[in-house]
Amino acid sequence: MSRFSRALIVWYKQFKRELPWRNTKDPYVIWVSEIILQQTRVNQGLSYFNGFIDRFPTVKDLATASEDVVLKQWEGLGYYSRARNMHYTAKVITSELNGKFPDNYDDIIKLKGIGPYTAAAISSICYNENRTVVDGNVFRVITRIFGIDTPINTLKGKKEIESVAHELNDDNDSGTFNQALMEYGAIQCTPKAPKCNECIFNKECVALSNGLVDQLPVKEKKLVVKERFLNFIFMYDDHNQTIIEKRSKNDIWKGLYHFPLIESKSNISDTQVIENFGFKYDVFISSIKSYTHKLTHQKLNIQIVKLNIGTNNFSLFDRYKIVKVNDLENFAFPKPLERYINKL
Repeated sequence: MSRFSRALIVWYKQFKRELPWRNTKDPYVIWVSEIILQQTRVNQGLSYFNGFIDRFPTVKDLATASEDVVLKQWEGLGYYSRARNMHYTAKVITSELNGKFPDNYDDIIKLKGIGPYTAAAISSICYNENRTVVDGNVFRVITRIFGIDTPINTLKGKKEIESVAHELNDDNDSGTFNQALMEYGAIQCTPKAPKCNECIFNKECVALSNGLVDQLPVKEKKLVVKERFLNFIFMYDDHNQTIIEKRSKNDIWKGLYHFPLIESKSNISDTQVIENFGFKYDVFISSIKSYTHKLTHQKLNIQIVKLNIGTNNFSLFDRYKIVKVNDLENFAFPKPLERYINKL
């Protein structure tokens, strides 16, 4: 086990990618990077990380910002509860912990939005606490090398792999070991076309010797995808004004803005959208756009009906916020609507 750890760390120091969060042990910076990379690949998340740290260089800067500003900075990353939880936790650290990030796993995991994986990453990288991280990359490396075919999305599978990974961590440099194990899965033992010929463990790898590389890790298929039909109305008047609303329910995109919405049980026509919204005067439909947007557990069928209401005013819609069309870019919108706005 100790030979595995030493060999892995030697490989890591030679081949690791140079990433900004690897040049610091600041727990705030590590925290931001780990939260962003939970649902985002490194090459996609790098620019978001740099932008977030530039905008909020310290935990206090994040805590004192408004939620709208934080969500706008997060725009495009998705899973916005991550940003809201970070904002909340930054306030707790600033107001209740004198601005100091906790320095051990047990206290870190008490913070909102931080689970076992992130707490282990922060405590091991920043404080060299003997904690082992297990993510998708680690699942892949461990199951292939040791030939583990227990489904990784079951409690039994997770515990089995966590146990092996922790045994491999010899506690000399837990932070570097964790980063090395994740990096090995990211650039060497990849999901498709892994570099088996160059693998430093190819002589020991059970999957390679038994032709199981493409079959491991194993996942049980349990995912049920809900299909939804969201019909947005982008209306504007002769003064280049429009109306938007902030989502407040415990649903997707909470805290983001959207256009007036009619949710239906199936696809409906633009005329039905207008009728369901309850317009009291004539309007002109100038265009219709349709998108399909997939989330982890939902398939969203999105229709955007663009309406010119002419000289009529928005007095009938007092629940909405009236803004200039040119100012829409200052508000945080879900990705499908952001893409639509960028084309206006």
